[in-house]
Parts: sequence; structure tokens; C-alpha cells
Amino acid sequence: MKTEEKPDIAWRVIGGLVGLATAWAAKKLLGYAWVKATGKQPPIDTESDEVGMAEAIGYAVVMGVGMQVAQIVVNKTAKKRYLAWKALKTPAQ
Repeated sequence: MKTEEKPDIAWRVIGGLVGLATAWAAKKLLGYAWVKATGKQPPIDTESDEVGMAEAIGYAVVMGVGMQVAQIVVNKTAKKRYLAWKALKTPAQ
């Protein structure tokens, strides 16, 4: 019978906080990039009649891909560093 591994609570907390910070920072950075690229503020309500179809889809693609890439990069980096730190703290057996 396979024993279940306990979830690492510390990593779950750190991962959650890293995820929140990453989402916030990525949204700000992507919004800034959108303004620089288009000269307009990011559309708040993409369903508004004032926002064209191309702009709404473009913004959705930029935000979706950008947020996902940021989450992957930051989470993988944070987990790698956390596991390295944890290995230093755990006595060798």
C-alpha cells in the first residue's frame, strides 16, 4: 500500500502568496506595456460598445498569455529555491 505524502504546508502558503504577488505585478506590467504599445489605457470592460472586437481580443490574448507565462516562471523559480533552501535545513540521513 502506497503511503500518502503530506502536503508541504509551508510551500502551499508561500506558493499562494507568490501567486498573488505575481498576478498583481504581471497585471501592472502588462497594463503598462499595453499603454506603451497602443497609446491607450487597457480596456476595463471588454464587452463595452466603446471597445472594438480586435482590441478586446488582443487585450485578452496579451493578458492571458502574459499572466500564465509569469505564473509559470515565478512558480518554478520559487519552488526550486524553496526546495534548495529546505534541503539545506534538512539534516542529511
